[in-house]
Amino acid sequence: MAKKKGEQFALFDVDAAVDTAAEGARTEGVDAVQSSLFDAADLFDAADAADLLDAVDDKTPGSSPVSAGIAAEGDPEFSALEPSAAEEAAVEPAALEGSCATLPASVAADGHAVIVTAAGSYTPSGEKLTGPVDSVEKLDKLVRWATLTPLGVPAQVWIVGIDACELLGWVIDPGDEDDVEDMETLRTRAAAELGAVLDAALTPMLTAGWELRGDPGHVVHLSRATGKFTSMVDIFIEPYVWTYWNKDFGWGNRVGDMGILGSPDAGTYLPDEDLPAAQELGRRIAWCAEHLGTLPGPTPARTGAAVLDKIKRERTRSGKGIVVTTAGPVPPLDGEPRGDLEPAAGWTRSSLDVDDLDGADVVVSIDQRAAYLASAGMLEFGYGKPRHLMGEKALAAATSRASGAPFGLWRVTLPAGNMLSLPAKIPLPHPHMLADQPVQTWVTSVSLDALQSSVADGGIGAELDDLDVAEAWVYPEQGRALDKWAKILREGRKVAVQTDDVAMKRFVGSCYKGYIGRMVNPDMWTARQMQHHHQPLWRAAIIAHCRWRGRRVAMRIARETGRWPVRTVTDSWVYLLAGGENIADDSDALGKMSVEKRAALTEALTAAFTDARDSHEMNLTVKAAFAHDEGEE
Repeated sequence: MAKKKGEQFALFDVDAAVDTAAEGARTEGVDAVQSSLFDAADLFDAADAADLLDAVDDKTPGSSPVSAGIAAEGDPEFSALEPSAAEEAAVEPAALEGSCATLPASVAADGHAVIVTAAGSYTPSGEKLTGPVDSVEKLDKLVRWATLTPLGVPAQVWIVGIDACELLGWVIDPGDEDDVEDMETLRTRAAAELGAVLDAALTPMLTAGWELRGDPGHVVHLSRATGKFTSMVDIFIEPYVWTYWNKDFGWGNRVGDMGILGSPDAGTYLPDEDLPAAQELGRRIAWCAEHLGTLPGPTPARTGAAVLDKIKRERTRSGKGIVVTTAGPVPPLDGEPRGDLEPAAGWTRSSLDVDDLDGADVVVSIDQRAAYLASAGMLEFGYGKPRHLMGEKALAAATSRASGAPFGLWRVTLPAGNMLSLPAKIPLPHPHMLADQPVQTWVTSVSLDALQSSVADGGIGAELDDLDVAEAWVYPEQGRALDKWAKILREGRKVAVQTDDVAMKRFVGSCYKGYIGRMVNPDMWTARQMQHHHQPLWRAAIIAHCRWRGRRVAMRIARETGRWPVRTVTDSWVYLLAGGENIADDSDALGKMSVEKRAALTEALTAAFTDARDSHEMNLTVKAAFAHDEGEE
């Protein structure tokens, strides 16, 4: 197929004559995919290759080399797959129609992804491409003929429905749930069987020049060398996602969140029928391409990483903006705390007073709207090689900036809570703080600043001398490294909210939560091109910022209403209120408090709150109050 002016460079040219100039431009700087990038720890790292594909970053959103290819009648490489008129009349219309999806799909992912069902193959926007892909040889021809290009991550082929898998010979029978002691046994058995089936079934593609990147599973990572150049495509097998995604579900028993596919528990998983499922999946893939600038990764965390990597490449080319290229592991700490450097909030009252129930007739849970995303966009993060400072030098560094302590870690002594004039009906200002004795620990710059704020603003009103700064690790550079990343996700979330697109709102939430959560784990980012995503101190700063912001709001609510929280978990706070009381923020900005759950304070609940004598009983009562909201986000 000849390229048209303005068309994206093809992943494969199947014409006998290859435009070598275009081929060179398409793959400039992409010598070959090093096998070391895809070791066993990175089996599902489809985004690992993204930095090797700078030259083929999307230049023409919405263009469709696939559609252009179909228009070239009589393509000899693909004539065996083209549907006849009789096939189309007998099988289905030319485009995906009639699914339960009510939102249209854009063409933003056309040319970057293809969806395959038992009935045929389609663009994400719903245009039919071919009839049934009933052999691995035809799948190979489809991939090469389609000339897909990457978008943030390698190009994708999605196999939807077990019938499509059967046509390809990708069938497993791991047994019945009743035959195993737990679902994890069934899941691992199914994953092993799937790997063995794919190893055997993919032989025609491997013979045709494809190479596997890692072991095959629910995602098959393939690369193909053409001279010194390498192209990549990922094949996602939708019916077998359960073999990897979640240890709590299994064969015929899907529960939990499965990324772009949705969550059966939340009612956002794909429809049961293959064609409606393909249409809805296509819509979601196109939504990601249009609003996030990337195809969805194998996991939401990988999608978040792909968004950031695309920004990184753009900034590298333009020379504008912060570009972080190295990991930021926790430096060696003397007396490093167990668990998280900055734990999330987690506290429950052990009992209530009479005034806590006075006039109350509702139980309300408020939380910060997209809390982690808000903090990620606000904060300045450190990077580069940190300096280790002791004693007076550490103290001097803490006061070196008028706007607050420079980004780093600080070894301080937290005073005993009982020695301070702090309200009793709210957790202590820092999770490492104890009521009856001082504690020496490490805190981020966010917490160092927070502790110095007034009690009314969520701190303890401390001076630096009161905190006995003894040691520090301070970073040479800092800035809002995640500002554009947060903006893209924030705007995508806004679109999903405005269009009542629950599935994509949840997916965006999973992307930023998953990515920030996995900053701490170096095993997620072992490939050389991905190591800069390991930033545990960034995650710690985000958690500390959300925790401080929530405490500051709780202090304001207490001043304005006299109401004190019953419980706080991460960024949510539970209160007993009178029906007319409103403690949520008026603003719809991220980070502001909104009502998450609301329940009537019945006589039974009032008695349970009154009788509770420890935090466990109080937690059970709160859970009972919101039982009807279980599973909601």
